[in-house]
Amino acid sequence: MLKKLFSHTAIYGLAPQIPKIVGIFILPITTKYLTKTDFGIYTVLTAIIAAVSIFSNLGLNIVLGNMLIKSPNQYKWGWRQIYGFLTLWNIPYCIFLGLIIYISLPPETAGNTWEIIISNVAPVVLFGATSLLGTTYYIYKQKPLQIALRSTATGIITMGLNLLFIAYYKMGYLGWFYSGAIGQLFFQLSYWIPLNLKLGMRPIFNFKWSFIKQNLKISLPTVPHYYGGYLINSSDRVVMDKVGVGIGDTGLYGAASQIANPVQLAGVAAGQAINPILYQSYKEKKEKNARNFVFLFQILLLSGTFLLSIWIKEIFPFLIKNKELQAAYPTALILIMSYSYRAMYYGANNRLFYYEKTKVLLKITFVAGLANLLLNIIFIPIWGYQVAAYTTFAALMYMGYIGYYLKVFKETNKEDYYPMFWLILTIILTISAYFICELSFAWRSIVTTITIAAAIIGIIKYSKINE
Repeated sequence: MLKKLFSHTAIYGLAPQIPKIVGIFILPITTKYLTKTDFGIYTVLTAIIAAVSIFSNLGLNIVLGNMLIKSPNQYKWGWRQIYGFLTLWNIPYCIFLGLIIYISLPPETAGNTWEIIISNVAPVVLFGATSLLGTTYYIYKQKPLQIALRSTATGIITMGLNLLFIAYYKMGYLGWFYSGAIGQLFFQLSYWIPLNLKLGMRPIFNFKWSFIKQNLKISLPTVPHYYGGYLINSSDRVVMDKVGVGIGDTGLYGAASQIANPVQLAGVAAGQAINPILYQSYKEKKEKNARNFVFLFQILLLSGTFLLSIWIKEIFPFLIKNKELQAAYPTALILIMSYSYRAMYYGANNRLFYYEKTKVLLKITFVAGLANLLLNIIFIPIWGYQVAAYTTFAALMYMGYIGYYLKVFKETNKEDYYPMFWLILTIILTISAYFICELSFAWRSIVTTITIAAAIIGIIKYSKINE
């Protein structure tokens, strides 16, 4: 089971995130040519773009996955109709996205308006729906090589272009936008031929509105769900911009986020990897298998974030070659530990997705996101950008664990997931990491050894299930 989780995470889930993860390894080079202002501009704009991107697929990715799992021999007709609908939907969506970017541009971007808009809009309007269907198909059909090859190539292209635009041409924040756009176009275009020609998944533009409406009833309640995730992970940057936090301090928070983002992406990646495994367990009524997969994932994620956090003081200056930005390492620590919520989040929410109880998601992510937004509006003007990391931690803990206490979860679940135990353990480890990271090398080495030993014991315990 452990081998399956690692391999599926690396290939099905982690591979699509390679372009973003690769970026962390070239930071030692690129940060020499970037300023706090560059980080601030990129941080604010990507946060605003993320707010709009929630509406790109209207939550229909959930419907696509369910169709493929529940009707593996009869899904194509439905997929082709959704393909056609999303292709047409991307036109008004991208017009709206372009307008939002235009009115949100900071004064420091004067002269680069159209470059920023086109680099963010073009990949979506051209092949956004294609890449969504292609990625979903290969994940749920468990064909890892198809994803891995595309993602690896995209990662190499993006990394090379980042170095070219930022380090060689010294284009600052524009280098991120240009390289990201070209990398995404390559990734998305690579799905067009196999999806449209080999699989015969050509879009049906004369789709049946009754079919689309039926599926939108399931998918649209997930839009506030995903928007809640945005409010937690990105709205803090927008709040900083609106309440007068300097672009430099926003850049410090952006630098901390850049270091923490690979942890978040690894959690998302592992979630994508175990989604089909959990869905299959639900379908076959193997509830204990599903729970043990979640526990195994939680042990790996929690021990990994803890170990990263206690060594963050050394990791940060190694990756960020800019002394101004290195002061943000305590903020990165809190963000890293906050992303350990992801395993238990999937344990509750995947069940709700499988049984199509999407309306109840408002009580989970949207409430968490709204609370996080309000806390940021209140406390960031008082205590500065650092407080956003603590509000993020609190919101993600709520989002990760509240699902286990909802009636709809209890009605379909037969195993005890011990959510309170995992929540308390996460809080204790976070507080401990905050102080341990300042200890000597010897003490942290001892703590590392103990943590690895405890993780191995847990992995052995929960890796034995009935396949």
